[in-house]
Amino acid sequence: MADIIQRDGTWTFDGDTVRIVPGGKAHPVRQELGEVAVPLEAVAGVSFEPDRRGGRLRLRLRGGACPVLRAADGRLKDGADPYALTVEKDRTGVAEYFVDEVRNALLIEQVPDTPVDRFLLPGPALPVSGGGGDGTASFDGESVRLTWNWKAEESKTAGGASTFPLSRIAGVRWLPAIGLENGYLRFEPVEGPVSAPPKYDPYALDLWGMSKKEHTAVLVAAAVLTRLPGARAALDAPQAPPAAPTEAAEPAASPAGDHDALLRRLRELGELHRAGVLTDEEFSTAKQAVLRSM
Repeated sequence: MADIIQRDGTWTFDGDTVRIVPGGKAHPVRQELGEVAVPLEAVAGVSFEPDRRGGRLRLRLRGGACPVLRAADGRLKDGADPYALTVEKDRTGVAEYFVDEVRNALLIEQVPDTPVDRFLLPGPALPVSGGGGDGTASFDGESVRLTWNWKAEESKTAGGASTFPLSRIAGVRWLPAIGLENGYLRFEPVEGPVSAPPKYDPYALDLWGMSKKEHTAVLVAAAVLTRLPGARAALDAPQAPPAAPTEAAEPAASPAGDHDALLRRLRELGELHRAGVLTDEEFSTAKQAVLRSM
């Protein structure tokens, strides 16, 4: 058993599960998500990043294992990341011990760090709500409801709150506000994507980045994603399938420093193959080209 208790939260590892409980002043995303139980099979790695004030304990999950991370697509800040814990200076030794215990268990159980083809965590508890900007989104497992506030455009408020069943949703995407650019939580109807900007789209929240609370919209996206067949593929798939490398266009040999990038490329190719974007032949050709570069 290994545990570390900090103001930012508490992590406990019993050999099978890393249990994460957010602190009372944690980011709203972590507080709304609540306690998270991460099975060892979902863990790709763990590390402690020291700094002058102590450091940060970070759990790295296997690609595709967590619906929140899948919905966030790498856009969660450290404060909102449920798998990062701020460690105070006098607890760095405990953090390092925690890392050793998890790493030893991963080694003993021979858990791979490769992506998975299904969610290994259940996602946010229902009902779940979040957002801001021009409204709030909520999801009860069967229907999504978008409730507008006084800041919303008349094209949205004229018809009142928007409610649509899960069967009418083909995909969902969350993008936080970045700099002066607004973000959004957008649901794609089965009839096809709406061409209007999120500001006027009745299937979208317009997120302005005025408060941390707006980031909780990612939890709604994650909850829908876990219950939406095909939504994960829609989230992952590029606009067009990448051209598979051929023998005539073999990539140049990469330096040793690119080894990690090539490993990431192999994982990406595997995900595209499993999602059906690449055929067996295209996947095999592309994989061989990457392996030759290594």
